[in-house]
Amino acid sequence: MWEQNIMDRRKFLKSASVLATVAAIGELPGVAAETVVPGANPLMRHRFGVNYVPSRNWYYCYNDWDASAIARDFDRIAEIGADHLRVMVIWPWFQPNPTYVSAAHLDRLDQLCLLAAERKLDVLPTIYTGWLSGYHFNPPFLENEPFFTSPEWAKVQGFFLEQIARRMTAHPNFLGFDIGNEINCNWHCSPADGDVWMERVFKQMHALCPNRAHVNGVDHQPWFSNTAFSAEALVAQQSIVALHCWSYWTGAAQYGKPLDAPYVKLAAAMTALARSLGQDAQKPVWIEEFGACSMEMPEADVPRWLEASVLAAIDEGASWFTWWASHDVDRKFKFNPFEYELGLMTVDNRIKDQGRRFSQLAKAYRGTAVRIPSGGPPPPPAERNKDATWRWLLDWMGWK
Repeated sequence: MWEQNIMDRRKFLKSASVLATVAAIGELPGVAAETVVPGANPLMRHRFGVNYVPSRNWYYCYNDWDASAIARDFDRIAEIGADHLRVMVIWPWFQPNPTYVSAAHLDRLDQLCLLAAERKLDVLPTIYTGWLSGYHFNPPFLENEPFFTSPEWAKVQGFFLEQIARRMTAHPNFLGFDIGNEINCNWHCSPADGDVWMERVFKQMHALCPNRAHVNGVDHQPWFSNTAFSAEALVAQQSIVALHCWSYWTGAAQYGKPLDAPYVKLAAAMTALARSLGQDAQKPVWIEEFGACSMEMPEADVPRWLEASVLAAIDEGASWFTWWASHDVDRKFKFNPFEYELGLMTVDNRIKDQGRRFSQLAKAYRGTAVRIPSGGPPPPPAERNKDATWRWLLDWMGWK
């Protein structure tokens, strides 16, 4: 049934000439748009991008820099119709000492942004990245200081933000900062402390880099339970709410098969959940991470899952979509097996079927207006734990 719905939608899009639509980002800085809609809210226009995973040497490339390899990756990313990149900044390599930030690494980030701009790709760097793809990348200092409440940590964090902001504001394709990649997976605190810390960081980000889309890309846990940051503050403090919607990591397999509603409607349901918890039915939402691979479903089903997930989330009024990941991970490196084949492209830059499906969706929807369903989401879960949240999600999906 969902395949027939997709085909019907494609026929409509073709007849409405939506396939020719290009990105429209309104007032936000950026170079991805070729057409600007006067007065349009850029957060309420659909965008499509990727979480960049370098094809050559993963993010170790910062320490073994090859700009030509980055350029080849960006050529392919632009070819499939992406308009933005989420780029990981591995914090301890950029700031190996509390009072020192590596100019060489900032230069490499500069060059990455320039290469992206040449291909009309906007860039969102994640700055306090101490957790990535199952590995911890902790700065080698202040080990005994509480990360979120220590004045010493606040000085270090502020200094790093100042240094990287000075570089990024020079780039017209700088989309904004992500506080970190799932920072709640690396450092832990109460929601009360996390909310105060997040407010301070956002305040500094907006002061240093105004009119950008600054976000906090946490994983699903603060939305499923009370941990690290409150859902209310995550909604209130972000201009667009960043959600990480992983069927694999949230446990969707307990409730259905890979093409059943618990899998393909998770991003849509989490969009409704965030708005419900934040008591803001019109809040813009960014599906900042979502992805799938052959470890959880047949390889041929990954493009189908991608399309069904995006279309369901579009129907629920999600704005931006950023697939994880641009490229597969080279198996010469040791990672959790789930990480290796999440790319839209292989390590030799071959576009996979899911990359072609992504391209079709990007061409069809990029720049079109977001439509949030009227009526708003149902009241939030009565309890804040994983089981109660999944019951809420399944009820919203109509899945028993």
